[in-house]
Amino acid sequence: MKKYILGFLFLALTSYATIEKEPVEQHKINTKAHSRMNTLGLIGGTSWHSTIDYYRTINQSINDHFGNNTNPPLIVYTLNQAEVHRYQIENKWDSIATMLVTAALNLNKAGASAVLFCANTPHKVYDDVQGKLDFPVIHIADATAKAIHEKGLKKVLFLGTKYSMEEPFITKRIEDNGIEVIVPKEKKQIEELHRIIQEELTYGTVTKESKEYVMGIIKKSIAQGAEGVILGCTEFPLMIFQEDLEVPAFNTTEIHSKAGVDYILKN
Repeated sequence: MKKYILGFLFLALTSYATIEKEPVEQHKINTKAHSRMNTLGLIGGTSWHSTIDYYRTINQSINDHFGNNTNPPLIVYTLNQAEVHRYQIENKWDSIATMLVTAALNLNKAGASAVLFCANTPHKVYDDVQGKLDFPVIHIADATAKAIHEKGLKKVLFLGTKYSMEEPFITKRIEDNGIEVIVPKEKKQIEELHRIIQEELTYGTVTKESKEYVMGIIKKSIAQGAEGVILGCTEFPLMIFQEDLEVPAFNTTEIHSKAGVDYILKN
């Protein structure tokens, strides 16, 4: 009887050790994977709604890559959007650049080896900001141009804030990759799109009337030869979805997030 009891205890302890061993080993694997990843800084808050989408997309993509709950080394710095909007209205883009440089340097001190702006419009001062940093700022237009090339498209519509539609800091960088970019020409359309972004979408508000207005512009552009649509404000994906369109939609929030994932996993 003693022999059977001892044998049973040995078997039970062996089984327990095997059960306990697996999560410990899994933990070691996750820790090792985390140490190999590059730390990325997100400069968010413009708006916080789209910043959440960046954070969610990057984390989910890393989970999917490893097939478990491994999270990326990710640091978020939130800007005061009210202050950013005030500087935009006052045409104080140098002040916005200073805010971005300060945020990037703080993220770098915290361990980030690269950063990205979680919005399109801050890229207006991209060159000024990048020139003051000795680490990379991942550009949203470069990632978007790559995604358009992968679809084999030559002509796309770009929708964004009035700054990104009237000035070339995003569209020209995409065009430099051999892609024709068209934007709404009517001042009234540009102002209304800007109003929808600033007064509705940045607050997380989506109205039926505003969506119909945006869709009307998109459908007219498709009829004029646009093969795809760049949602060039990171709030537009709150309103416009791929299933709304008959042509590819380029969600710059998702595209830029995936560029961030590529950087995190680069090594």
